[in-house]
Amino acid sequence: MALQGTMNSALGKKIGLLETVFVVNLVGLTLLSLMLFVFRLGSGSISALSQVPWYLYLGGILGVIITYGVICSIPKVGVAPATTAIILGQVFTAGLIDSLGLFGMNKLPFNWCRVAGTLLMAGGAWLILKE
Repeated sequence: MALQGTMNSALGKKIGLLETVFVVNLVGLTLLSLMLFVFRLGSGSISALSQVPWYLYLGGILGVIITYGVICSIPKVGVAPATTAIILGQVFTAGLIDSLGLFGMNKLPFNWCRVAGTLLMAGGAWLILKE
C-alpha cells in the first residue's frame, strides 16, 4: 500500500489527481482483461453478475474514492502517516463488519482481545501521527 500510494502520488503531481485515478484504474482494467479474457485465468463466472446485489458494486466506487484520497493525502502528510491512518481505518471498519456480519460475512464478536488489539494499534498510530 505504501509503495502503490507513493507511486500514484508521484504520478498525480505530474499529470493531475483525477487523471492519475483514471490511469491507475485503466492500467488495472487492462491487466485484468488480459488475465480474464486472453489468458483465461479466472475461476468464476462473469454471467453471475446479474445475480449480485446492487450494493456489492459500490466497491468499485469506493476504490476510486480511496485511490483519490491516498493520492491527495500522501504529499500533504507523508507516506508513513497516511498509510498508518489508512490501516487503522481499515482495522476499525473490519471490526465493525465482523461484529455485525455485514455483506454476508460470518459474525465474529468484537471481544476484549480484539478491543485491546485495536486500542494498541490506535496508540501506535497516535505515536506515528503525532508531530
